[in-house]
Amino acid sequence: MKLILKKLGKSYADGVYHLSYGMVDLPSGKMKSREGTVVDADDLVKEMLETAETRTKELGKIEGFNEEDLQALYKKLGLGALKYFLLKVDPKKRMLFNPEESIEFQGHTGPFIQYTYARISAILRKAKQLGIDFGPKAFSELDNIQPSEREAIILMTKFPEKIEEAARNYAPSEVAQYIFDLAKAYNHFFGAVSIFSEEKKDALAFRIAFSFAVAKIINRGMQLLGIEVPEKM
Repeated sequence: MKLILKKLGKSYADGVYHLSYGMVDLPSGKMKSREGTVVDADDLVKEMLETAETRTKELGKIEGFNEEDLQALYKKLGLGALKYFLLKVDPKKRMLFNPEESIEFQGHTGPFIQYTYARISAILRKAKQLGIDFGPKAFSELDNIQPSEREAIILMTKFPEKIEEAARNYAPSEVAQYIFDLAKAYNHFFGAVSIFSEEKKDALAFRIAFSFAVAKIINRGMQLLGIEVPEKM
């Protein structure tokens, strides 16, 4: 491929890098092209979209959606689940891809991260409705930061470093792990602190601004993995 690109006069030919990867197995067993036991990518994507639809309906997360929005949501969840499950594993390792497990809204999955982003988006919409100013000034007016907030803030500062490491090591799994850790830390904060019950205006503004900053990093990290995050779920 590098030689062909050179002959085509492509300037990026010397930048091509072969990233070897391990075997991907399915619950039904190994894929063997010589024996015809292969999985068509289109069929797998279709299955993921159908699974996303079924699971979302089971959890009752479709209130207020029209049909067009629902189809867009199923696509984001299905493709997000598939991409994240494959990318979260070190490419050199052999892995078992389980469609049912990949679409779970809890655990180390794409939908868990997507749901965290949607949760924060709902918080930001409510904050705007209430007229809460959570601009840059909000980050300078809080003295008492909760332990769960501190945990997430420390993680947030490591985002550029993690991206550099992932690029240097050709390891998108490092980005996937980082975004999951951040989403998990934010959910820990969300469970420990009642945001809108906060009576102090500066503390309330800080927590909204903090949530906004987490959402930006989650969105950017998932974009780097080629995964969309929904505003509503």
